[in-house]
Amino acid sequence: MTQTKQTSTLVRTQVVYKGRVQGVGFRATAAAIAQRLAVTGWVRNEADGSVCLEAQGPQAQVEELLMQIAKHQGCRITGLAPTPAEPIESESTFEMRSSENGR
Repeated sequence: MTQTKQTSTLVRTQVVYKGRVQGVGFRATAAAIAQRLAVTGWVRNEADGSVCLEAQGPQAQVEELLMQIAKHQGCRITGLAPTPAEPIESESTFEMRSSENGR
């Protein structure tokens, strides 16, 4: 299933989504779901047309976030690459970040 790296009760996962994932509300949808689930992290558009997301929280909430993104945006996703990431203990919000290309 989802690959995560766990420290105490927090897990953090980075996922790169490929497909028609920019300009379709992907980041806003991911941020709204993350905030509803009290998951921290960020989401941003990448220059290559992909979207990168890092999500952190209890494993069940992070997995629910990824499932909800797939449910709401799945028809646009043609590939995804999850990798474990190091938890950031001080992180307290989920942000929609701007990419280097200003989108």
